[in-house]
Formats: sequence, structure tokens, C-alpha cells
Amino acid sequence: MGEQKPGLEVCLSPALLHLYDVKNSIVVIIDVLRATSTICTVLYNGASRVIPVATVPECVSIGAQLGENAITAGERDGKIAEGLLHGNSPFEYPREFIQDKTLVLTTTNGTKLLHMAKDAIAIITGSFPNISAVCDYLVAQGKPVILGCAAWKDRVNMEDTLFAGAVVNRIKDHFTVDCDSAVAAEALYITSKDNIHEVMKQASHYKRLAKFGLEKDIRYCLTPDGANVLPIYRNGELVAAE
Repeated sequence: MGEQKPGLEVCLSPALLHLYDVKNSIVVIIDVLRATSTICTVLYNGASRVIPVATVPECVSIGAQLGENAITAGERDGKIAEGLLHGNSPFEYPREFIQDKTLVLTTTNGTKLLHMAKDAIAIITGSFPNISAVCDYLVAQGKPVILGCAAWKDRVNMEDTLFAGAVVNRIKDHFTVDCDSAVAAEALYITSKDNIHEVMKQASHYKRLAKFGLEKDIRYCLTPDGANVLPIYRNGELVAAE
């Protein structure tokens, strides 16, 4: 008998998270369009940290406390939130703008899931731009994993499910997969992977963002390893793992 491998599960919506053993797992927060793609991009481009917050007033107030070294950013329903200067597009944060700064970020779905998962062994954020860093970390840790999709207002979405399926596909040999959501997510990824942009055109979030002219963002957020760092959540902030 070989050693029992740790479990690998997919939670397709924050509304289902209570069904999973968060306390004894590493949780990967997945909000592909666009929070977790932007978080890894910002850290990849040299930001010192990202502070995820639930509300716009909280974002403004932390930004004010931190002064000129802080950038306040966020979106509500895909648009820059009122009262904030920057949005949720990875292209807003080139190195010359964000290096050594703190991004205070509030998003519609991702931040909520992050706070719900606070009792996990560890919390990291994942998206296609940092998929290799995520997979390498999960395999190295050898602990139970929950791939947590931020979804859209608790409704399952295509892009987060696809990313979860891509991770399952890469690392499943190191884990026990006894979770129908993981099997389904991987099946969706396998049938879509050669044509992911076309498949995504059917997705509600694609249509929502495309309406704002954000196809370039979408393409970046679906492309592997453009910002291959591992954001890890510690003491209320996300920093790039050493």
C-alpha cells in the first residue's frame, strides 16, 4: 500500500464553501476575470503587497491611511468603483507605476471568497497567468487542496471552472480526486483547452466585459504564465511567496 495522497477538490461557488473542510486544506482563490489575474500581475510587476478589502469605503480609508504609496482600486460589476481611481485591469499596473507600492483592492466576488476562507491552512490566489506557480506550490506542499471558484454572485461561472479544471489536469497524479466538481471541471477544461477563447465567448462574464471593450484583458487572463508568481495571503495582505 502506497501512502494515502491528499485530497483535491473543487468548490464551484462561494455558496458551497461550507460543505468543504476549509480548516484542514490549502484554499486557492480563483477569480480569473479579473481579480486574481490582476493580483499576480501586480506582484509580478514589483508591488510590495495587495490588501484585499470587502468594501469601497474600506478601500478609500486604508488608502488614505497609507498615503501616497497606496493605489486604491476596484470594480463593481466590471467597472471601476465610484470613489476609486483605478480598476481591475492587469494592464493598469505596469512595473513603472506599481513597483514598491501597495495596491488596496476591492472586487465583486474574489474578495468575499478570500475572507470566507480565512481559517484555511494557507490561502493563495490562482489564475492562468500564474498557473505554473500555483501547481508547483500545491504539489510541493502535499496537503489537501480546495480550488475555490469566486464565481459570479454565487452563480457558477465558466472561466473559474476552466481554471480549476486546468489545475486538476496538471496535478491530479499527486492527489486523490474524489470530487465530482473536480472531475467535471477537468472534463470542461479538456474539451475547451485548444480553443479556450472561443469557448469563453459563450460565458456570461465574457459578454459582460466584452461590452466594456475588454477583450484584451480577457485574452491575457486566459493565457498561461504571463505573471508567474505565487500570491500568498498573510495577516490580511497578499505578498509574492519567496
